[in-house]
Amino acid sequence: MRALLLAAGLGTRLRPITDSIPKCLVPINGRPLLDYWFDLLFESGIERALVNTHYFADRVATHIASSAWKSRIDQVFEPELLGTGGTLVANSDYFGDVSVLLAHADNLTDFSVGDMVAAHARRPVGCVMTMLSFRTDDPKSCGILELDRHGLLKAFHEKVDDPPGDLANGAVYLIEPEMRAFASALNTPFVDLQTEVIPHFLGRIQAYEHTGYHRDIGNPASLAKAEADARSGGLRQSSR
Repeated sequence: MRALLLAAGLGTRLRPITDSIPKCLVPINGRPLLDYWFDLLFESGIERALVNTHYFADRVATHIASSAWKSRIDQVFEPELLGTGGTLVANSDYFGDVSVLLAHADNLTDFSVGDMVAAHARRPVGCVMTMLSFRTDDPKSCGILELDRHGLLKAFHEKVDDPPGDLANGAVYLIEPEMRAFASALNTPFVDLQTEVIPHFLGRIQAYEHTGYHRDIGNPASLAKAEADARSGGLRQSSR
């Protein structure tokens, strides 16, 4: 299986930290966030990963060139951001007609890729996506999921004042070709997976709940929490 690791964002909520460094290279306990992702993916058997770049692309490329995993990492530069779905569509040939793991590189997590892939293999007939979910301590800052009794997504609430629970979208997805084909058929360079694609497939997306560590590194407060968690051993880390 191949993965798409989204690392092109501007990181505006992390300014001024990201005035001089891309968010994917922000250090947590002395290691760039991107390195946690490389270890997680490749130690779990992901064959290759495509990293999209835009903001401080040269710095990301230089970092990848020094990675122990560099022989399994490919890059694609986006002169203009294409959105989560747009990047997936633009690189369809790279992934072929099989499942793809898509992940936002601005999260710190220790979920099991193997367990999520196994859950996806057991998905109900007609299900076209498995979405990583987790219990958040700040529901108002996350996309909150509403599931039916079969564990399938029936509604999605993005950063609302009165969220209906604490089960949040972890921004890691296993995506079937049918969903990519739908995104492609929108026939526009920029496609947002969350707002333009996922709503079309309600009832056909299963949630896989990760009970370990998962945090969105979206603002200085969450970054500080992640740093404290990593230092205290709250995150399972590779020995690499």
